[in-house]
Amino acid sequence: MNTAGTIDRPLTHDPKKQAPMKPSTSEPTGSATPDFTMNGATGSRQNRTREMQLIPEALARAHMHERLHDAARERQALRLMTARRMQRRAERASLRARRALAMAVMQ
Repeated sequence: MNTAGTIDRPLTHDPKKQAPMKPSTSEPTGSATPDFTMNGATGSRQNRTREMQLIPEALARAHMHERLHDAARERQALRLMTARRMQRRAERASLRARRALAMAVMQ
């Protein structure tokens, strides 16, 4: 796949120089702008537009974004569980210390 640009970093920001989207099958023919044509050997082999070539890249980026968010939520949940466990441990230690102090005062 030899594409000059990606979705995040297009080759050009000039809309006149970018390939237009293919018309939808639900639209009547002739309602959309004509497709970008390429000349030469690469043009004859080109049966997909740049947008179609970049769909897997966009899907992979969205998938990785979702997985990173899942991992961040999991790390946050793990930190919360650890904090609660440490809090319970500190409360038990505080109670033991109070009991020990009360026992020492009573004797």
